[in-house]
Amino acid sequence: MQPLQNAGYDRAITVFSPDGRLFQVEYAREAVKRGTTSIGIKSSEGIILAVDKRTTSSLVEASSIEKIFKIDEHIGAATSGLVADARALVERARVEAQINKITYSEPIRVTSLSKKLCDMLQLYTQNGGVRPFGSALIIGGVYDGKCKLFETDPSGALIEYKATAIGSGRATAMEIFEEQYCDDLTLEEAITLALTAINEATDHDTTSKNVEIAVIKTEDEKYVKLSPDEVQEYIDEILVEEEEEEEESEEESEEDSQEDEE
Repeated sequence: MQPLQNAGYDRAITVFSPDGRLFQVEYAREAVKRGTTSIGIKSSEGIILAVDKRTTSSLVEASSIEKIFKIDEHIGAATSGLVADARALVERARVEAQINKITYSEPIRVTSLSKKLCDMLQLYTQNGGVRPFGSALIIGGVYDGKCKLFETDPSGALIEYKATAIGSGRATAMEIFEEQYCDDLTLEEAITLALTAINEATDHDTTSKNVEIAVIKTEDEKYVKLSPDEVQEYIDEILVEEEEEEEESEEESEEDSQEDEE
């Protein structure tokens, strides 16, 4: 009987497997993949952050589930994975933003904040007695008129994106982005694209109760979370468009069938 490939190598974070893998970090990534879908999109007019707030019971107050956080006036973050871990990371990010403001009398750059946060994530992959954070963040913000969008990883890796998604619906959302994203998207179009991706990536009805959206506009560089009523208006527009597309496709299929009969 052959021993398991990862036997013994996943008991401590500081132990590499013979093929150079840290299994605890990979397990943390799996925790992120099991989380709800979170999306970030960079548009010509600002940053969009959108999340799916999946509730396990009708007794849960939807407003108590928070997946989008304000880091500073010009920076926000969407999370997926272990919520408690995400809250600890967000708190650290807020402290770093305030330290920079007090030290240099100016807001922190989005790139600098993302790197500082990833430095902390990386430290938790090389010390005994700790575990990696089972959460990933999409950090978006506007600094000096420029939009920045980063995705963090439990390993501490940092990648900048034009549009990205984390969580269980990542694969579906990324396919939609690759097909429909363009650099000159307006804010309205980016919100529509984000909701379309969430609608396709989730297996439940998309409503304002289980979707949260925040925007950071280039013109004022201010983080603003949309109200449930505003979110529902965008969702209704998407549902109407989908119904129209279905009707058009049905009419085309009927025409094709009539042509074949003739």
